[in-house]
Amino acid sequence: MPRQVDYLLPGGRQGVLLIHGLTGTPAEMRFVAKGLNRRGYTVYAMQLAGHCGSVEDLLATGWRDWAASVRIAADRLAAQVDRLFVGGLSMGALLALNYALEQPEAVHGLALYGTTFRYDGWAVPIIGRLSFLLPWVVPLGIGRKRSFTEVFPYGLRDERMRQRIVGAMFGEDSSTAGLPGNPWPSLAELYRLARHVRARLHRVDAPALIVHASEDDVASLGNARVLLDNLTGPTQLLELRNSYHMVTLDGEREQLIEASASFFQRHLRTAAGRASQPALTLRAVGAD
Repeated sequence: MPRQVDYLLPGGRQGVLLIHGLTGTPAEMRFVAKGLNRRGYTVYAMQLAGHCGSVEDLLATGWRDWAASVRIAADRLAAQVDRLFVGGLSMGALLALNYALEQPEAVHGLALYGTTFRYDGWAVPIIGRLSFLLPWVVPLGIGRKRSFTEVFPYGLRDERMRQRIVGAMFGEDSSTAGLPGNPWPSLAELYRLARHVRARLHRVDAPALIVHASEDDVASLGNARVLLDNLTGPTQLLELRNSYHMVTLDGEREQLIEASASFFQRHLRTAAGRASQPALTLRAVGAD
């Protein structure tokens, strides 16, 4: 049975929902959560269905269950704030985009950290790069009990943080750093989610901050380019040059936090400016 480890940090009337990645935990969002909370935001680091327990717990869920848990978490936070921003790491970024597709009026902005449509980073083994085939392979009964084990550098360039996370990952408590591998059926679900979201990106018009490591070991910078090429709302790219995939934990996390807070604040001011404008505006003399 998964251990409940989500957490809410009360703050002001602007809220940020943070979504962890596949086989991850809310702990991977803690630095970001605390940083945004110090800047006045109410922050809820949610827990995805089936996570923070055993492999069996995870396998009992799929991407639609994970999306449903995002809706529940968003409703909980929205009841306490006036405006809602949604941020996610890796698969969590896909789920943030999916929520923006489902509830476009509810999302004031997005923070997309290490968005993963495909495992194509420099450290991913050849068999891992072929994992996009899993949605077709797993239904045939192939690999139902297999997993892709995490490999060096485990998404982290910061050596001290890597030692800490890897030690927890291969311990017995998955609620601290998540599972040490990605079960094939769960990866197949991630790719189904990725396909669903990617085909609909043009419908997402919420402002989006895109944060990606230039040397992401798990998901190449090409994943960020998919967002830049297809999102229809305002976008901003922050490319981190001294981090790997786990940008919320790695050495440039303070830069990520500052960029996120600044992005949210800028779009809060933009929304306030629009709200203060009169309903009817006159054309300038001589305008075409």
